[in-house]
Amino acid sequence: MTESRAARETTGATSTEPSDAPAPEPVRASSGKQVTAVPAMSWNALRPLLLRLHFYAGVLIGPFLLVAAVTGLLYTATPQVEAVVYRHELRVPPDGAPDVLSAQVAAAREAVPEGTLVSVTPAPGRDDSTRVVFEKPGLPDNYTQTAFVNPYTSEVLGQERTFAGWWMPVRAWVDGLHRHLNLGEPGRVYSEIAASWLWVEILGGLALWLTTPRARNRVRRVFVPQRGPKGRKRTMSWHAVAGVWASVGLLGLSVTGMTWSTYAGASIGKIQSALAGPGPALVTDLPTAGKSSGAGSRPVADVGIDAVVAAARAAGLRGVMNVSPPTKDQATYVVEENTRSWPERHDSVAVDPATGTITDRTYWADYPLLAKMTSWGIDAYMGILFGRANQIVLALLAIALIGMLLWGYRMWWLRRPTRAEGFELGRAPARGAWRRLPGRFLAPAVLVAAVVGYYVPLFGLPLLCFLVVDLVIGSLRRRAARTEVLA
Repeated sequence: MTESRAARETTGATSTEPSDAPAPEPVRASSGKQVTAVPAMSWNALRPLLLRLHFYAGVLIGPFLLVAAVTGLLYTATPQVEAVVYRHELRVPPDGAPDVLSAQVAAAREAVPEGTLVSVTPAPGRDDSTRVVFEKPGLPDNYTQTAFVNPYTSEVLGQERTFAGWWMPVRAWVDGLHRHLNLGEPGRVYSEIAASWLWVEILGGLALWLTTPRARNRVRRVFVPQRGPKGRKRTMSWHAVAGVWASVGLLGLSVTGMTWSTYAGASIGKIQSALAGPGPALVTDLPTAGKSSGAGSRPVADVGIDAVVAAARAAGLRGVMNVSPPTKDQATYVVEENTRSWPERHDSVAVDPATGTITDRTYWADYPLLAKMTSWGIDAYMGILFGRANQIVLALLAIALIGMLLWGYRMWWLRRPTRAEGFELGRAPARGAWRRLPGRFLAPAVLVAAVVGYYVPLFGLPLLCFLVVDLVIGSLRRRAARTEVLA
């Protein structure tokens, strides 16, 4: 076997893409001086490098994306599952006028005597139950004990261990599976890797597909899958067209996923604070608290939760509301709107427990646009911003991503050598693409990758690993090819 043939078979190069391109050959200018031919910086020089990155990321990051897509698809159905499984706690038959909220809270306290009251969510609709949330010893972080109360009879309908005081056990479990495989903080690495590379794969795939040479029906072939005999070209068409249609939604999911992530999320939070500044903060200290018994102290007098809710409603708050009682860290009641469907409402007021007067207020309209966009993105990511339509879109995006990944792996399978002895994996695109890039382009590209990798470390570290492994494999294969030729 010759050296060129060995190089082609070991690296997966095709006849039109040499595996290890030689350095530019010296040529002679018209003056007779020897110079080096430098290829012009063009898309033709960049495309092979992008193709190789897209391939390796697809093969190695694909399993992370596939798990995220499958668990995300499961998550889209959780609202309907919750509505069935917990219907006896979430829904009540309307029966006249609701009981006073204080009586509902008292009934919940009796049902959870060892709990510390955290918040109360009055029934937002005629057929909804009231949620009374308690902190309770022995619960995992971010979990609380929630009592569901019939607002008409003050009967406790049941108790559930809820995540963040809102998500029922089914949704909390599926959400944990999607975010960290229910492994806690260590498991979040998987989802952050998926989110950190999804946008790279989508943008790279779009660039490759939109610049693919086409003899006819150029626009149609971009948006409509190719028909005809089964094979790699048809599979690639389905893979790419699905990516085109789903690209905007998947890019949004990638950005939102990174916003929630551990490492990239911290960087995004700093950038958001630097660009938009902090949002309005509600003052929960009483104006006279520092003069008497110290800031943050709780007055003896309390007008009661019914008067507090009435004051908040008189101030214009409506929809879903969370009421938090005074604590050692806040001297006032806090009433917050928590309407997370469109249009969102997040106004909040601080209420003096002794007089029932509003001492401070924040408006959702005063939040920076970037903070609002982050909130909208997260709620759209969770499938609650636009209700059932939001869930359907998320489900379609998950199905599209699953299809793209499976088609991608099929293309890899179809690239395998069919005449080789024993089992071999599919061929990778040609090596050496980065060496053919002009330095004036390669240098800024490396700089951009380094900056992005710094702020999105679970993009940067895998990219560095890809580079190191690729260099090592290339070196070993060249050495093996030379040994075979000498033998």
